[in-house]
Amino acid sequence: MSHKDVAAIIVAAGRSRRMAGTDKTFAELGGRPVVSWSLDTFERSPAINQIILVLNKDNFEAGRELVRSSLRSGLTQVCLGGERRQDSVKAGLDMVKRAEWVIIHDGARPFVTRKLVEDGLKAARETGAAIAAVPARDTVKLVRKNLTVSRTIPRERVWLAQTPQVFRYDIIRHAYDGSSGDVTDDAALVEKLGFSVRLYHGSYLNMKITTLEDLVLARRQARTIARETT
Repeated sequence: MSHKDVAAIIVAAGRSRRMAGTDKTFAELGGRPVVSWSLDTFERSPAINQIILVLNKDNFEAGRELVRSSLRSGLTQVCLGGERRQDSVKAGLDMVKRAEWVIIHDGARPFVTRKLVEDGLKAARETGAAIAAVPARDTVKLVRKNLTVSRTIPRERVWLAQTPQVFRYDIIRHAYDGSSGDVTDDAALVEKLGFSVRLYHGSYLNMKITTLEDLVLARRQARTIARETT
């Protein structure tokens, strides 16, 4: 697969409702905003021809300033997202210029690597859709509404989805044009259309910052990275 015409959409338009008033997108992480970590990784990837950073109205101006000072500022556009995640992804898709492949990534996953990007593009060659994921390390329980256990799910069959998620442009465009209801995962829309989605190995370090506790762990990880690169 040629890496021609690859667009990356970094979704960072959430309202950080579980962050006690802290905007996780621009929270300090290793001396810079959280979202700048993933932005930097995609800007350094030679496979990427276009980056779209999707923000909310409160952090839009800060995002534009970040892009102006970034490594390859001409590569990146900024757009406003919507109320729901799928609204924000769709807004990003509307900004995509000519592209054969689209990579969708959560801006709250700062530790994405170029290898995860490249591995995703390679895996997507098989079916037109591929997502980073890691095997579950804990026992998984399916529960009823009253929080009693319905059954235990075989752990070896459970994988935890991450981003990046990589799709052929026509597939993900079709999926979003016909989407309805709330979704938290882009691949779920593609699965509904009957397409096969290929898993590839993500990383347990590719964490998503959702709570203040996550931010504490991410800062610890950022310090480790800083020590290893100096």
